[in-house]
Amino acid sequence: MASITKRGDMLHVDFRYKKQRCREATGLTDTPQHRRRLQTILKRLEAEIVLGTFDYGKYFPNSPRAEEFRKLDQRAAALNADTPLFSDFAQVWMEEKKVEWRRSYIDTTTINFEKYLLPRFGGVPVNAINKADILKFRASIAAVNPETGKQLSATRVNHIMTPLRMVMTEAASRYDFVNPYQGIKPLKVPRIEVQPFSLDEVRAIIDTVRPDYKNYYTVRFFTGLRSSEIDGLPWQNVDFERRELLIHQAYVQGRIVPTKTDGSFRAVQMNQLVFEALQNQHKATSDLSDFVFCTSKGEPLQNSNVTKRVWYPLLRHLGLRARRPYQTRHTAATLWLAAGESPEWIARQMGHTTTEMLFKVYSRYVPNLTRQDGSAFDRLLAKEFGQALPIDSAGQEPDNRTANTSSPRSAD
Repeated sequence: MASITKRGDMLHVDFRYKKQRCREATGLTDTPQHRRRLQTILKRLEAEIVLGTFDYGKYFPNSPRAEEFRKLDQRAAALNADTPLFSDFAQVWMEEKKVEWRRSYIDTTTINFEKYLLPRFGGVPVNAINKADILKFRASIAAVNPETGKQLSATRVNHIMTPLRMVMTEAASRYDFVNPYQGIKPLKVPRIEVQPFSLDEVRAIIDTVRPDYKNYYTVRFFTGLRSSEIDGLPWQNVDFERRELLIHQAYVQGRIVPTKTDGSFRAVQMNQLVFEALQNQHKATSDLSDFVFCTSKGEPLQNSNVTKRVWYPLLRHLGLRARRPYQTRHTAATLWLAAGESPEWIARQMGHTTTEMLFKVYSRYVPNLTRQDGSAFDRLLAKEFGQALPIDSAGQEPDNRTANTSSPRSAD
């Protein structure tokens, strides 16, 4: 039975709702008039609880428990409406989507469900999940981990949220409820900062690396292949006659899979250094394995193993700043730009369908040889307004500038 209690000079109410004891402040001082008023309110409250029409938020809108009971009511309604739990629907959804996905994406999505999504939403009916729940969850995984002092990147958080968005969108469509994910945008991802090696650094790496990896890094630096692409490159896709590498597959998590995108399915031209490196490699491994670069047992290289045993120790030995092996791909792009190659050709070599990514990521490395450095505008002003042409730090006028291919540099 509901009762009135006193704390200091203020009145509180004490009652039971959904088998839980509830105590709430009223904001009323202890006076006979206020006690009579509360008695009337409590009688009505108890009657509504018996009839099943009680709304906690109506009586105590500022109470934290109002939100708790609202969620309980939502979930009870969802169960009565025969709406599946998030875990059950997610399992069905995954089975339906697997036929569309690469194996590597299936593995990544499975990890995201098991580690993040199911522990939080697994036991909740899909139509009981609201926008506030989703935003609170995202904030929790984006926060700094108190145990490690680290936090997930915006990209990683977005990757975790993507299957949640897809599941909720599909569930809302099938069970006819408003999708709570509407209006939630991905976190803003910082622009990619490339850290390419200069040509002098590339030369030092290739000259110093252990002999059995010299060909490997020559090909990486001067073709821009991804790690998975070079590790999964078979001899049958090396065309010495046409001087082309046919990039039709990749080696990911111990499996041969299709290329990352349709645009990644491409032919990469061999320059002379790459041509010679692959001829030397052919003598070393063509009888041992179907793969161009392989272990002593003829198996494809494990990128993580090579990175730990060969790549980082080599950079430390040379006194170079530690950078991921993926920077070999960025290096190829910046060297091509420094040489004045066509952006469209570079995009095709990289496996991009357009030049948008090229200019977005590498625009600051577009060199003077392309004449996209402002010097043409300088000449126009000099001609029309009789101004002297500017002199650069080397004491040269714009027409006498040349690209420094020994070190890809910014045109800023």
